Amino acid sequence: MRLASALLLGCLFPLVACDLAPPYQPPLIAAPDSYREMAGTWQPAAPGTLQTDRWWELFNDPVIDGLEQQLDAQNPDLEAQLAVYQQARAAAEVAEAGLFPQLGSFAGVSGNRQSRTRPLRPHGGTATTPNWYGNQIIGGLATYELDIWDQVHNAVVSGRALEVASAGTLAAVRLSLQSELASDYFALRGLDSQARLLDTTVAAYKRALDLTQDRFRGKISSDLDVSRAETQLDSARTQVSDIAARREALQDAIAALTGQAAPNFALPPMPLSGRLPDSPAGLPSTLLERRPDIVAAEQQVKAANALIGVARAAFYPTITISAAGGVNSTGLNMLNLPDSFWSVGPSLLFPIFEGGLRHAEEEAAWARLHQSVASYRANVLGAFQEVQDVLSAIRWGRQELADAITAAAAAQRTLDMATILYTDGAYSYLEVVVAQTAPLQEQQTVIDMQTRLAQQAVALVQAVGGGWTRTDLDTPLPDVIQAVQ
Repeated sequence: MRLASALLLGCLFPLVACDLAPPYQPPLIAAPDSYREMAGTWQPAAPGTLQTDRWWELFNDPVIDGLEQQLDAQNPDLEAQLAVYQQARAAAEVAEAGLFPQLGSFAGVSGNRQSRTRPLRPHGGTATTPNWYGNQIIGGLATYELDIWDQVHNAVVSGRALEVASAGTLAAVRLSLQSELASDYFALRGLDSQARLLDTTVAAYKRALDLTQDRFRGKISSDLDVSRAETQLDSARTQVSDIAARREALQDAIAALTGQAAPNFALPPMPLSGRLPDSPAGLPSTLLERRPDIVAAEQQVKAANALIGVARAAFYPTITISAAGGVNSTGLNMLNLPDSFWSVGPSLLFPIFEGGLRHAEEEAAWARLHQSVASYRANVLGAFQEVQDVLSAIRWGRQELADAITAAAAAQRTLDMATILYTDGAYSYLEVVVAQTAPLQEQQTVIDMQTRLAQQAVALVQAVGGGWTRTDLDTPLPDVIQAVQ
């Protein structure tokens, strides 16, 4: 038996580490040479270091900096995703434990009584075969499964890939929450700018109403002019209430993102300002390596590829070497050499008939691989589309903002002239009302465009995976009120 065991092990050792998984190659995607809005070249994406830079600091706003830090520390969705990652890491460690021998120990103390009338009781009475006896045992056990077909190794590769994929998903969720917070914050600041604009407008409309009432009392204007001035003023005040309601909703959303109760959270009003990211002259060719969702998708492919090796290894025998030893005695002295016992040797488990189970498992593994490859391709193509769409929106948005600022300034000049002509009696108040409406609308358009550009800047950071440098984002965001005056 010793000779047979030695020969069996000697024949098996050369077969150790026979990997049955297909050779892994990351999926290749035909990438565009450049985006329409910018120069630069692209290379096929490959997983790289996940970006964790504090990209929101590039907007130069201390309030959003504090909010983003609160999100990282207190957001419950992020905390839940962190727990998912920790589970994936623990599962990888469980798989990795299969690479090592399993050691254990056992011990027991018992008192036993045999039946006097038990079958096959030997002759000789209780002197030679007592009905009462003790049993003390102590020992150890070691088992080790030979990973001949790399089944355990591929399970470890799959587990570690899923751990990295979970880390990528965690980073993607974090970046998504950070972007949502920044977008809501800029929307709120845009409403603050709208509120300041409306406050200025209401004050101007109130002065116009006072002027009209004075002219009416002096028999210069009609009651119709006063009615039109009151309507214009009340309409502006209605917008003030609408802005306040929308602002509270955004403030509550920010409170939830930062893990705080909405009734206890408040942000003081502050007009939209900060820094608007400009598209860099050429993005790095490894741009998609920075997107954590692409990293996660690629690692899912790697995990699925390794699981094919696990499924294939199930067709072959499993060989386990085990050893046990210890001392077994009916007395209290456990150090007697004659009371020792031991056993050592290999065992083999070979599947013979399982009703097509192994073939079905291999087919399922291949299907998972095909699914993960398709998902990876969809993620990559979607990433190119997202960056392209945001770059296009920023490009045309800048032009729209410049045109809106010009139009707002022209509308303000028209209102100034209409007011002077009305005061001189050359215009009716209807022309003043029409002239008043245009500057407000154009200035509101300017604020809306400024808010959208700030949000699109956030969307671009998210689309490229975050982590830009300060030199890439160096265009000042002008104060909208100053821009239109």
